[in-house]
Amino acid sequence: MTISKHPLAHRARDSALALALCAAVLALAGLPCTARAEAPALQALPALDLATYTGTWYQVAWFPNRFQRQCVSDTTATYKRRADGAVDVLNRCRLADGSFDSAQGLARPAGATLEGDQLRPAQLEVSFLPAWLRWLPIWGDYWVIQRPEHGRYAVISEGSRRYLWVLSRTPVLAEDDLQVIRGRLVEQGFDLAAWQPHPHTVGAPSEATEVDQSRRPVTPPASQTR
Repeated sequence: MTISKHPLAHRARDSALALALCAAVLALAGLPCTARAEAPALQALPALDLATYTGTWYQVAWFPNRFQRQCVSDTTATYKRRADGAVDVLNRCRLADGSFDSAQGLARPAGATLEGDQLRPAQLEVSFLPAWLRWLPIWGDYWVIQRPEHGRYAVISEGSRRYLWVLSRTPVLAEDDLQVIRGRLVEQGFDLAAWQPHPHTVGAPSEATEVDQSRRPVTPPASQTR
């Protein structure tokens, strides 16, 4: 995935020039000038405490994508710190036939520094390729863009805003929390037309047959290329 590095100052300048030109041209015709404001560049949180972030999260909402099209419910992500500072990732989801699909991957800091447990900023990249193929530039950006102090949820996206996952420490997140998340996403420049809740059913993954298919990552898709 290529992340735009166009400076915000340049964007503001270009928008101002566009508005000025629009006003000058349309004023001659007696028409109003309207222009849609461009969303500011998305930013990851300034820091993320990996010690409190690891463990299991439940996907409770998302922007549907083709990489998870097989997942009908019960999607989870489990993160475990490694001695080298990277994070092991295990994603699981329930399929239409009731079985469970899983994918194992690796997350590592991307454009960030790791000091003890503090990742600054909260930017990782994830690969679900086999370990011997992880030299390939096929890593998906994983930015934590919301995580309140109470730690009940985290919101994940990347620079283009194309992908979005809402993760919760519990299978059901309170409606008040969801409203806060959605309001903040609008402030962050997201169009929520694609927002969908993701259901969780009663029962543990051990109750169903689990298959390991690393070509089917849950979050984020490994085919995002930098």
